[in-house]
Amino acid sequence: MLLDDKIYLGQSTHPEYLALKYGNRHGLVTGATGTGKTVTLQVMAEGFSAAGVPVFAADIKGDLSGVGKMGKAQGWQTERAAAIGFTDYKDDVFPVIFWDLFGRQGHPIRATISEMGALLLSRMLELNDTQEGVLNIAFKVADDEGLLLLDLKDLRALLVDLQERAKEISTRYGNVSTASIGSIQRALLVLEQQGAENFFGERALDIQDLMRTDRDGKGFISILAADELMRAPRLYATFLLWMLSELFEALPEVGDPAKPKLVFFFDEAHLLFDDAPKVLVDKVEQVVRLVRSKGVGVYFVTQNPVDIPETVLAQLSNRVQHALRAYTPREQKAVRVAADTFRPNPDFSTAEVITQLGIGEALVSLLEDKGVPSMVGRTLIRPPSAQVGPLLPEERRAIIANSPVAGLYDTVIDRDSAFEVLARKAQEKQQAEEQQRVQDERAKVERTYQEPKATRASTRQSPAEAAMNSLARTVANRLGNALVRGILGGLKRGR
Repeated sequence: MLLDDKIYLGQSTHPEYLALKYGNRHGLVTGATGTGKTVTLQVMAEGFSAAGVPVFAADIKGDLSGVGKMGKAQGWQTERAAAIGFTDYKDDVFPVIFWDLFGRQGHPIRATISEMGALLLSRMLELNDTQEGVLNIAFKVADDEGLLLLDLKDLRALLVDLQERAKEISTRYGNVSTASIGSIQRALLVLEQQGAENFFGERALDIQDLMRTDRDGKGFISILAADELMRAPRLYATFLLWMLSELFEALPEVGDPAKPKLVFFFDEAHLLFDDAPKVLVDKVEQVVRLVRSKGVGVYFVTQNPVDIPETVLAQLSNRVQHALRAYTPREQKAVRVAADTFRPNPDFSTAEVITQLGIGEALVSLLEDKGVPSMVGRTLIRPPSAQVGPLLPEERRAIIANSPVAGLYDTVIDRDSAFEVLARKAQEKQQAEEQQRVQDERAKVERTYQEPKATRASTRQSPAEAAMNSLARTVANRLGNALVRGILGGLKRGR
């Protein structure tokens, strides 16, 4: 049943195999809640890992963590294996690395503000076109002035600097309004309250740490704890798109390898596209289309194919469709859309069977020879080999402590960046202003002191001038006295 170059998914009228050479052609796993999507995801992740392909998967409910513990077949697992004739079935365990954007249930994952870029950050902050334009200006100024944008405080400091230099910046780059900067700052505050300050910074994730294999040749399954992250859906969606973009930028072209270099499973994939602007949807489509040639497979996991835009859906070649419920007109339309994505099987109506599938059953269509989709088959999915269900907290902690990346990302690195540079500039400016103020005060005091001194100097007399003035006063006094005596004497004689 098990083959070296294929992953055994289950049994329809024949064994259903996902060929490793088509593993990078992307895929889709859909179905209503409780129909078995998580088990199918685990089966596929185990299959890729056993073939030496590293896997990254978002774990929304924590159930996928059991892949890191030796399985102990339960009744339904042995019954399922017997029902499909899976004679090679055995318990197994797979190498796991746990990750967590908040650093609580796994190693922290970080990215820098610069790596995220203005487009994705605008999506995360839910900015309008004008505010996005101001954010683009901020990134451009940072590039031109050599300012490193690593974390949120760097971006905040840059925005404050732009506001203070608004006239200069507007002349060179375009209008920067106080209102737009204020809106961006408020959005950053909301993002920080959602825990994003833990995500932005260093040490940034090295993509190569997602592409490890163990000593036995099994690919590591990197599991992202996403239960808490789901409360910040914008952060979750933007992070996933950032990872795809980083892979596209970092990995070399390999064409169509014998097996993928890395496979991603994005659970709750609709969050990537909910209320997403067209430019962002175009970005997802572009990355998904081009990352295939890098040897990377992307598998979206969601409830319904209509959650995925048609331009992206067209890139997903390997399909697993679990049961859908069709009680409302909208749900019935969704069933028809899902049925139309499969290559028809003359033995049954795809649209009817979708609503009749039991737990663990799925409609499966995979790429066959020459890359042609197989005819859809009603398939009973094989049981996983590792534990089904979550690990205990102490079991998770033990795996984290012995992880190959233990200690690499646990400590935050805060190197010299825009915040520190702008803080120094502000301090230097303040010191210069203070020095100027002191100089102005000193000059004022000196002027105040010099003015009365000058006045005294202008009225000071030489000794000769003083003697002449004194003599003049004496003569004047004697002359005056003589005149007075003469006048008085004359008055007396006249009597």
